Parts: sequence; structure tokens; C-alpha cells
Amino acid sequence: MEKLDATYWNNKYLNQETGWDIGEISTPLKTYIDQLENKNLSILIPGCGNGYEVGYLLEKGFTNITVVDIAAEATRSLKEKYAEHIDKSLQIMTQDFFETYGRFDLILEQTFFCALHPSLRPAYVDKIFQLLKPGGKLAGVLFNRHFDENPPYGGSIKEYRQLFGLTFALRVMEPCYNSISPRKNAEVFIILQKVIWNTPKI
Repeated sequence: MEKLDATYWNNKYLNQETGWDIGEISTPLKTYIDQLENKNLSILIPGCGNGYEVGYLLEKGFTNITVVDIAAEATRSLKEKYAEHIDKSLQIMTQDFFETYGRFDLILEQTFFCALHPSLRPAYVDKIFQLLKPGGKLAGVLFNRHFDENPPYGGSIKEYRQLFGLTFALRVMEPCYNSISPRKNAEVFIILQKVIWNTPKI
């Protein structure tokens, strides 16, 4: 399986080659977070990058946030920016997502899935399932288009239904109505839930 290493991503931040970065939390995620009532949800953000979602969650009073990124430069910047919250409402980890452990109520997805080579997508599905508590949700944005140069790696609703459908209950998987202008008609919003199906006794 192809895997871009920590050096690759760290250099992206050091050289400011972060074309995916829109400079603020994306509208679809902001809208989703705004309707969350339980501020004590355990939340994980994989591939957190510059962490605009982190700032918004803290601003909204969420108390149990964990973020992970393989790029030390990204997490260094976040530790500096949110130093007063570390080991209180916020945990910041510099490591490979696939080596992350814990149990979470909610995992937020924003431009991490698309950074992974498609060969890693089944492993992503398995890892997300492992990290979620029963009833927990994966929510966020996936690209609804393909790209000539990679990463990012795109996809379609049809592909995502096949990828996630056997593992998760697909609560929402539809084109975003509130994407920013450059991404209009190019994003899918997802809410996928970890459901433990009852197996019949033999």
C-alpha cells in the first residue's frame, strides 16, 4: 500500500505548500458542529493540519478534543496556538493515524481521507470503526470529484457507499448544499454511525 510519510507532509507545512487549506473552518463542518448539544462528546480529528476545527470547537465550549497529525510542524503550531487548553480540553498527538488508540463519540473528517492513497481506504474504514464507541459517528466532508494530480484523491457517492456501507449505518451521504464557492458541487457530506448489529443466537 502506498503511504506518504511524515517527511512529505512536514515539508508541505514548512514550505507552505498547503493548497487544501482554506484558512478557516469549512462551512459544512461549522454547520454540523453548531447543532451538537453535548459539549462533553469525545471528539477526534485525524489529519488535523492547521486545526481550524479545533479553534471552533474550543470557542463553542467543547471539553474533550483529541487531534492527530503525522506532520510535526502542524502539531507544533497547534501546541503553540492552543497551549492553554492542552491536557485540559485538548490533546495533541504527533503520529500516524493508524497507530492511534482510544474510543470516541465523534470523529470529524476534513481533507484527511482524501490525502490517503485509495489502497488505504479499507484500512481507514476499519480504523475509524475501531476508534468509535458503539453508536459513535464519523461526520464530515469527502470530495465528490476526481483529480488529475494526487493527492488529493477524490471519489464519488457510489464509491463511498460501497466502501462504507458494509461497516457503517449511512445516516447521511449527500452532496453538500453549503460548500464554499471553490468547492461547490464537489463535496459530499457524510454522517456514518457505528451500529453493533444483533446477531441471532444459533
